[in-house]
Amino acid sequence: MTEKEKLQLQIEACDLRRNALIAIHACNSGHPGGSLSAADLLTYLYFKGMKIDPQNPKWEDRDRFVLSKGHAAPGLYSALAMRGFFPVEELTTLRKIGSRLQGHPNMNTVPGVDMSTGSLGQGISAAAGMAKAAKYLNKDLTVYTLMGDGELAEGECWEAFMFAANYKLDNLCVFVDVNRLQIDGRTCDVMNTEPLDKKLEAFGFRILKINGHDMAEIEKADEFYKAGKGQGVPTAILMDTLKGKGVSFMEDQAGWHGKAPSDEELEKALAELDAAKAELEAKCNG
Repeated sequence: MTEKEKLQLQIEACDLRRNALIAIHACNSGHPGGSLSAADLLTYLYFKGMKIDPQNPKWEDRDRFVLSKGHAAPGLYSALAMRGFFPVEELTTLRKIGSRLQGHPNMNTVPGVDMSTGSLGQGISAAAGMAKAAKYLNKDLTVYTLMGDGELAEGECWEAFMFAANYKLDNLCVFVDVNRLQIDGRTCDVMNTEPLDKKLEAFGFRILKINGHDMAEIEKADEFYKAGKGQGVPTAILMDTLKGKGVSFMEDQAGWHGKAPSDEELEKALAELDAAKAELEAKCNG
């Protein structure tokens, strides 16, 4: 990845964060914290990493993405809209009656959504099943899934990990958004799942720890996963992230897990994101 490519992706990530917050504010409901912490990964996957076709959302040979932490739907919807799966203007219909953009992803209504998710733990289980099906059908594709570190308190996650290792699903790449916060507070206080690297390794995964806000490191993680294809071992990428990343008053605050910004808060948040974007554009054009 060149420096210019990295800056361009960071600019897209600013817009993704911006669009997610606008959508959440429009319906006065949603989950900003986890959408913002995952924004860089979503940007990388949809603008560079994944084999997809917005004009043909059901293309059989596409890579799949499963948002296991389904409450971060505003982030996913923003990525899909910006990539051309549906109009960006539709984002302001989030959670409204008659809208196809429900509070959690629905594969039956939203172009580009590969699996309906919401109940924590079920997304990774579905992703593992999809990877197994791709193996059975001899499809050369990747199933990417994004989990939250708080989600790992669900026992179903670990059943899915055992399944993935048992069936040698080296076409499965699991990203864990380790922002250390969940709705009730710090994950270490609610249900401490550390050390995640050692536990996932013991469950049969290849492990890599990265800065989840560094596009170059995210790309290296994707390359690490792809280098392991054919080895019969699933991959887990542990991303060190900041909940609410990009908006100063939301960062590392559990209270912003599932709360919409007020008019004044949205204005302040957008001003910060616009300033960050302007600085990145200046570097990119300099």
